Amino acid sequence: MTPFGAKLRTLRAERNITLRAMAGRLEVSAAYLSALEHGRRGTPSPGLVQQICAVLGLIWDDAQDLADLARLSNPRITVNTAGLSPEQTALANRLARRLRDLPPETVSAMHGLLDAAPTQKPRLRRKARREESP
Repeated sequence: MTPFGAKLRTLRAERNITLRAMAGRLEVSAAYLSALEHGRRGTPSPGLVQQICAVLGLIWDDAQDLADLARLSNPRITVNTAGLSPEQTALANRLARRLRDLPPETVSAMHGLLDAAPTQKPRLRRKARREESP
């Protein structure tokens, strides 16, 4: 199950909306919505996320939180390590092999490490200075 799928399922349950009723309001099949909740389908489109927010009555921060979860919920990711260091490539490969077996505490600790790590901001290109005429 993806973070988006888990949140969607929780929100539906809190509002007592059945899977079939939600699917009908979204004009998608119940099978598709179930697969989306269980992480067997890819990341939902931004338009579908907006429709889901409307059906659930989510606005402002709650709607943004659900959209953010959707972006983080691709069940089939690929990591391109071209151009990365050997250590980074090894980490990506080890993580891919062992992620399923990691206990929740370790996953949480890894999230904390990533959240605390400094990130590089993209460099802005500086405009070439024009020589001022005298």
